[in-house]
Amino acid sequence: MKEMDTWSSLGKLLTLVVVLVSYHFAARNSGLVFDVLIFLLSSLGLVFRQMNVSVPDKASSSSSSSPSSSSSTSSPASSSSSSSSTSSPSSSSSSSASLSSSFFSKGSLYDVFISFRGGDTRQNFTGHLYEALTKAGINAFIDDEELKKGEELTTAFERAIQGSKISIIVFSRQYANSSWCLEELVKIMECRRTLGQLVLPIFYDVEPSHVRKRTGSFGQSFLVHIDEKKVESCKVERWRTALFEASNLSGWDLQKTLDRIEAEFIRMITEDVTRKLNNTYLDVAPYPVGIVSRVQDISNYLCIGDSDDVRVIGILSMGGIGKTTLAKAVYNQFSDRFQGKSFLEKVREKKLEELQRQLLSNILQTKIKVSSVAAGTTLVGERFRRLKILVIFDDVDNVKQLHELARSRHSFGPGSRIIITTRNEHVLKEFAVDMVYPAKKMKQEEALELLSWHAFRSSCCPSQYLALAEEVVKYCEGLPLALEVLGSSLFEGSVAEWKSKLGKLKMIPPGEIQAQLKISYDGLNDDYERGIFLDIACFFIGMDKNYVIQILDGCGFYATTGIKVLLDRCLVTVNTINKIMMHDLLRDMGRDIVHAENPNFPGERSRLWNPEDVNDVLIDKSGTEKIEGLVLNLPSLEETSFSTEALRNMKRLRLLQLNYVQLAGEFQCLFKKLRWLCWHGFPLEFIPIELCQPNIVAIDMRYSSLKQVLCEDSGLLDKLKILNLSHSHDLTQSLDFSKLPNLENLILEDCKRLAKVHESIGDLKSLVLVNLKDCETLEALPGSLDKLKSVITLVLDGCSRLQSLPDNLGNMASLVNLSADGTAIEKVPPSIGRLETLMYLSLRNLKCSLQLPSLRGLRSLTELNLADSKLEEVPNDIGSGLPCLQGLYLDNNNFRSLPSLRGLSKLQNLSLNGCINLVEITDLPKSLFYLLMDDCSAFERMPDLSGMSADVYLSSPKLVEFPGLYSALNSGLRLHMSTHNNVI
Repeated sequence: MKEMDTWSSLGKLLTLVVVLVSYHFAARNSGLVFDVLIFLLSSLGLVFRQMNVSVPDKASSSSSSSPSSSSSTSSPASSSSSSSSTSSPSSSSSSSASLSSSFFSKGSLYDVFISFRGGDTRQNFTGHLYEALTKAGINAFIDDEELKKGEELTTAFERAIQGSKISIIVFSRQYANSSWCLEELVKIMECRRTLGQLVLPIFYDVEPSHVRKRTGSFGQSFLVHIDEKKVESCKVERWRTALFEASNLSGWDLQKTLDRIEAEFIRMITEDVTRKLNNTYLDVAPYPVGIVSRVQDISNYLCIGDSDDVRVIGILSMGGIGKTTLAKAVYNQFSDRFQGKSFLEKVREKKLEELQRQLLSNILQTKIKVSSVAAGTTLVGERFRRLKILVIFDDVDNVKQLHELARSRHSFGPGSRIIITTRNEHVLKEFAVDMVYPAKKMKQEEALELLSWHAFRSSCCPSQYLALAEEVVKYCEGLPLALEVLGSSLFEGSVAEWKSKLGKLKMIPPGEIQAQLKISYDGLNDDYERGIFLDIACFFIGMDKNYVIQILDGCGFYATTGIKVLLDRCLVTVNTINKIMMHDLLRDMGRDIVHAENPNFPGERSRLWNPEDVNDVLIDKSGTEKIEGLVLNLPSLEETSFSTEALRNMKRLRLLQLNYVQLAGEFQCLFKKLRWLCWHGFPLEFIPIELCQPNIVAIDMRYSSLKQVLCEDSGLLDKLKILNLSHSHDLTQSLDFSKLPNLENLILEDCKRLAKVHESIGDLKSLVLVNLKDCETLEALPGSLDKLKSVITLVLDGCSRLQSLPDNLGNMASLVNLSADGTAIEKVPPSIGRLETLMYLSLRNLKCSLQLPSLRGLRSLTELNLADSKLEEVPNDIGSGLPCLQGLYLDNNNFRSLPSLRGLSKLQNLSLNGCINLVEITDLPKSLFYLLMDDCSAFERMPDLSGMSADVYLSSPKLVEFPGLYSALNSGLRLHMSTHNNVI
């Protein structure tokens, strides 16, 4: 301990010497001082290398020794740290460098796994690298320090490798001497191949060619296993293969980097790893078998970095091959090399204005309004021509879409890359792409591995199933979708079940993929699960999973369990924003099943979604009691209307969507079994009694003409859980909620004339969401609102006349999200401190100056946004009572100083941009990742930031005091200053 204190004191002394020398010579020879400063800082780094405390070595003994156990505490995973550097790692072998798919699993245990030879590098390079990663907020696994007592070592290490987003291999002279290291390497390369894990080699004191060819001192260490003949030849061959593959990956070579200054080398690695972790990755596939080699193929077509021309590449194949999966993997691999990036999925299904808006917003990183297709095309042509961007247009079926979205290659800046996936070769020819990549079916061994992952959750097939699995692979003809769906349906199946399913496969003609997929549909457990699948295929793709579950539960379908089964069998997926998705081929297969119920008479089918079929049935009044669901979406209310008589025979109708449809006639005796009524643009001024059926679960009447919701005589809607009347601009008052005792979601967004919310809202014991966003006429909330003990989210943004929150707001014991941006609120009630579950609080862009009470009781709060709220002062205790706060946004306010924030031990982001009166900050926590202080024109005194590794953006002409600046810069702080004065 004394030794550590001595070195610490020496470090402080040397830092002081550096600062004094720089001050003394600054006026005379700033260039000389800079050189001296760099020399002394480098020397200081060399001294500090000796200060690490020794840790047990996992492989310092012979190759057969087991690793020892030690205990430590890891730092939390990084969520928002970013590097300001754009350095990229050097390539160890440019001619044969392989690529990773960069697929990061959602449930990762660690950010980084470090494989290294302890005796070579633990107490110097690897120890310093681990420390740098940890300081950057990266959760790195090193050695066995995080294993639980009594856990089997090998299994735990395998789990750590599999559960890491990135594996770093530190190749040193004695690395190959350790059988433990080599086994780690084999596992890492397996995870790269099967899980798409990103693998980054570091060549510390060896050359990549020595690792590849096992020569030099590295080769000598490997020969130990062969000379002593203690290891089976097959295992040695696995090690050779893994070494060869790893040495060909792009990584870092210390001997070719910055004159071998280790501190700078470690900084580069840490920044690059941080950038890779912070990149926004698309979900590729749970088991991306064969992706890496295909990404390499596309890489050869793209020639990124080799040319400043604009290159357009097409990916062509039939459905089910994996074009979209491959395009996502390419996007993940290369997107961080471009100034802008955008992935437009399912182009053929979306409106051009929507796609243009998404493209512009993605590239320019701001919300862009597109008034028309022509205007959007012009914007694309004007705004992108100076930017190097990557755009992927997925699933294009008409060249017109490309002309409206991409215009021509001249619309994009030098070095841009455009990728188009399509089933239509004519599209690629007409757009004159540079090269076409024909997406390949899977090879036999790839197909067997993918099937094994889905059927057995392993890369290998058990011997008793091997022959059957090979037969299944044969019939799937290398199509990944078929392998995934069939493999998932065979999970935990007996040999007899495999034989039965294989018998069905043999009856299907070659190339009939939908018939192959239907085997999995037929294998669902019951009619409930099959009904859920068909409802989703026909009506609910792209809708929120929880919303769909509520509706289908109302139909008696046990939807939570049923959707889980569909997910397990790869028949549906759920994306990152909780939307239910389905592959086009599976959707078409489901719709074909419904169509086959009666090919010639749509009125005799269970579900109708095709506009032509629906029109025919409504016009001819040919609907029957077999119809359970009907959807008709018109662009706007048209003069043509249908008669309610056309619906009279649909006695079993559960699901009805009539967007912008006019119905004439009486509603009596209709919809007795209706659960979902979606009628955007509803044309009447109130909902008729006959439409308010007691079994209905969800009413969605956005953009309606409603003036009041229900008439006085309406009965009890005791099963209604969702009421959405958003954008109903004529609605002046809400309904009596006593008729909706089980309502869970109330959405009245943009009801501009809504002046009052009924007091009975306080009686809704099950309510979890209240959305009153942009209700511009609303001046006050009902006094009973504080009785809502179950509400989780309360949205009041844009209620520009709303002046106050309920005094007893603290009674809303379940509140997690409260947002009241753009309101006229002047005071926050003191009772807010009782909201122990509140995680998100936003009071931005307020009309009046905000007065805040103590927020000490908000022990779950993770984000507090008070930007543009005209704050004159910040509560003095804000830094001591918010233990979970990660983001604090105080931009464009009027306070002169900040109280101590040192107690905010989890704070990562602090934004003070535009605080023109701010003069000083007392102190800040070491946990910060970002400190944003642009346009703080009066700011004079910065607190001591020593030991902080954050990005600091600062603009103030009056800054005169920045204590500990040089120490902070040496410890990893990155300072971005646009204007400054003499800093002392």
